[in-house]
Amino acid sequence: MNIGWNAGGYERDFSFVPAYGRDVVGLVDVQPGETCLDLGCGNGTLTAELRERGLDAFGMDASPEMLALARKSHPELRFIEGDATSFTLERTVDVVFSNAVLHWIDRERHPEMLSHVAAALRPGGQFVFECGGHGCGARIHAALADSFRRRGLVYEMPFYFPTVGEYAPLVEAAGMRVTDAALFDRPAALKGPDGMADWIHMFVRRPFDGVDEAVAGEIVAEAVEGLRREMLRGDVWYADYVRLRMRAVKIG
Repeated sequence: MNIGWNAGGYERDFSFVPAYGRDVVGLVDVQPGETCLDLGCGNGTLTAELRERGLDAFGMDASPEMLALARKSHPELRFIEGDATSFTLERTVDVVFSNAVLHWIDRERHPEMLSHVAAALRPGGQFVFECGGHGCGARIHAALADSFRRRGLVYEMPFYFPTVGEYAPLVEAAGMRVTDAALFDRPAALKGPDGMADWIHMFVRRPFDGVDEAVAGEIVAEAVEGLRREMLRGDVWYADYVRLRMRAVKIG
């Protein structure tokens, strides 16, 4: 994973992320009592939703800050620390679920991550996930890249946003059969009059590593102003999200 989290700010201003994930939960073929790992569980909202649907769900996250928040909010559930690219479980599970996590993993590490997911599943177990897909945030990242370029800086894209055709073969190479796949637009309303700037400050961190704080502020302000015409509707900012959603079953 390539980010550290402001857990409180995430829960306060970006609660729409796990809220949208409730639709992904519906893609799980739930058999009551089956075990489920919520991979990249964040604040535990969807771990609790999975439990309410009848699954014996527990959460895993690489962020101690997020895990502390999850344990505080859902003391009845089990949460463990682990990295999606290197985790192992004592016992295989029936479902691995993940929402809004995989796009944070660098492209070259996805085969490794998927091999760990497959190893965590029993034969016939399900891998159900949603993440950013090709074109997600394209306008925002283009505006930031322009602002970087004007200052002689290079904007490093911090996310991996694949197409269905690009990602399904990676899943299948790990020993899983893709049964459902979709790539779709889902504009996300942001909170408050500074919603776009807040979104950039929360989620786009790696490109600003080593950039002078004052220059970084200028870049964000310039990008936000450039996005105003397209991304501000009335008094609400929107992020141009595109989501990749899949369900796969472990072969064997």
